[in-house]
Amino acid sequence: MANYTVAEVKALRERTGAGMLDCKKALDEADGDIEKAIEILRTHGLKGVSKREDRTTENGLIAAKVDGKRAYLIELACETDFVAKAERFISLAETVVTAIAAVGAETLEDALAAPLDGRTVAEVITDESAIIGEKIVLTRLKKVSGETFTVYLHRTNPDLPPQVGVIIGYSGGDSDTARSVAQHIAFADPTYLTREEVPAELVAKETQIAEDTSRAEGKPEAALAKIIEGRMNGFYKQVVLLDQPFALDSKLSIRKVLDDASISVSGFARFKVGSR
Repeated sequence: MANYTVAEVKALRERTGAGMLDCKKALDEADGDIEKAIEILRTHGLKGVSKREDRTTENGLIAAKVDGKRAYLIELACETDFVAKAERFISLAETVVTAIAAVGAETLEDALAAPLDGRTVAEVITDESAIIGEKIVLTRLKKVSGETFTVYLHRTNPDLPPQVGVIIGYSGGDSDTARSVAQHIAFADPTYLTREEVPAELVAKETQIAEDTSRAEGKPEAALAKIIEGRMNGFYKQVVLLDQPFALDSKLSIRKVLDDASISVSGFARFKVGSR
């Protein structure tokens, strides 16, 4: 007779995110020892890591870490929402983002090479993937520099960890306004902070589209320049944070909100799980 209870199977599954059958087999082999069962899951799971490479990872979570004058936002992806909300996966994300911040990683390559418990972040993720039995990927990383930071992590589902994350780097003392702007970013999804950051080729493309659309609509030649300018202003309101109307008061631009609060934003990052 198996030397473990149903409750222990459930506990192992909650700790690892592994499947019920895999947990039972591991506990059978470990004679009911949960810690040994975790190591068995890891050992057996490593053999299947390469087989999982073609699987999709549309679930996961967003995690953040502030470290002095810099802050980091990451997306750690997995296959199912069951794993995404597992204690082991959430803990992995916190451990990974802390290791990334410790080395000041600038790129995903830097992040994956960061040391963590005698291994690299990439090796730790592979080991955890083996235990959990799902493909796990560090998909995105962004560093934001600033004097002060506000971090907003939003749960789109109360049963899941944060699915949307925002970091703002700024100078100024109005933390409440900074948080409101972070919440706005989570909702409005701007891509750039200022118009100057929008790539010239994208501006040229959108300008051409605005002109072609205006001509196709039969707009008078004399009015084209003004019409194109208006349509480009609309484009900027979609992608540029400072140009966007504030979500809490559309009569105000984000630029106006920040100016009124004496806040200067140095940069921001926004990730949403699965939107890459």
